[in-house]
Amino acid sequence: MPRKTNTRAAQGSGSIRQRKDGRWEGRITVGTDPGTGKPVRRSVYGTSQKEVRQQMTAIQREVDSGTYQAPDRTTVGEWLDAWMVTFCAAKVKPLTYSSYNAAIKKHIKPSLGALRLQKLRGFHVQELYNRMISAGLSAKTVKNVAAILHKALSIAMKQGLISVNPCDAAELPKVTQKEIKPLTDQEIPLFLEAIEESPMRNAYALCLFAGLREGECLGLSWDQVDFEARRITVSQQLQKEKKAGGKYYIAPTTKSGKPRQIEPPEIALQYLRAERVKQMENRLAAGELWSNPHNLVFTDGTGKHMAVYTFYRHFKKIAAEIGRPDARPHDLRHTAATVAIASGADIKSVQDLMGHATASFTLNVYAHTSDQMKRDTAARMQSYYDGLTAQKQA
Repeated sequence: MPRKTNTRAAQGSGSIRQRKDGRWEGRITVGTDPGTGKPVRRSVYGTSQKEVRQQMTAIQREVDSGTYQAPDRTTVGEWLDAWMVTFCAAKVKPLTYSSYNAAIKKHIKPSLGALRLQKLRGFHVQELYNRMISAGLSAKTVKNVAAILHKALSIAMKQGLISVNPCDAAELPKVTQKEIKPLTDQEIPLFLEAIEESPMRNAYALCLFAGLREGECLGLSWDQVDFEARRITVSQQLQKEKKAGGKYYIAPTTKSGKPRQIEPPEIALQYLRAERVKQMENRLAAGELWSNPHNLVFTDGTGKHMAVYTFYRHFKKIAAEIGRPDARPHDLRHTAATVAIASGADIKSVQDLMGHATASFTLNVYAHTSDQMKRDTAARMQSYYDGLTAQKQA
């Protein structure tokens, strides 16, 4: 038999009533319409007066504290799509946009995409992190994904879609700094000998002696090389879109977003001069086929930029020849920094050479020291103390 409808308001509530279907409905004012000035009311439902009253009390607390959010059915996946199009497409670099998109598609959406944005909680985010770690992904990868999600949810907060950022209630795994493996003092001469016949000899040598990143080296233009001032300005990189059939392009700035000027040792400029002669010969031989619109330093026989994959593949062969199959092109950059520190350069100078944002980052990356550097430090300290002793005896 259908339950008799109680059309009267519940005693003392003033805004709770029983519906025809037997459920209880509560109506509460949550704000004022800015256009009309009329009150905005929200309805909540339950199987009892007590349940409805509890919901209304919770909503009233949110209204009083300024954390109330109007119900919204947008999912996490839908918001991420909107965020990418509206807040990222015209703002971030193409390579960064591709990395955001890949992380969202591969990691975030499969775990959180179907959840309502307003229902997302810290434990949901924590479960995402835990699953990634269980799948064998590094703490650094988890941290990168977390940074993307945090950015997207921060904008959702600013847009009034959520009141808090759920990422703040989740704990990231600890990221441990991987030990870098620069070329040793014994391996550097072997490497220089091994690259002597390589068509990319001068590019590898510049990475080694000037500490350039791979993309900075391949994107370097002659406009950025000042032989007279013995200076190189690093302000662009050669990049490739991270997708099947992705095209190469010149990114207008470096990784840090700020151009930097370096004054490399003379040997780096010697290799650059050798490349200039080689390129002039190639240009004469190519004739009308020559095309180097970006005035790049390192090109093939017709002026086209070098392929990153080819640069990497040739390097790996050379590294294997000298007994370092684990080495990567980026280790040449690490070698440059390590040699600079070993030769007595201060951390600030090494920071400028590497283009790091802060000296503390440089210290963190290159905190290790070689046995020889330790011995040199001990010898300098001993010499200092010997001097103090000699002064006292005099």
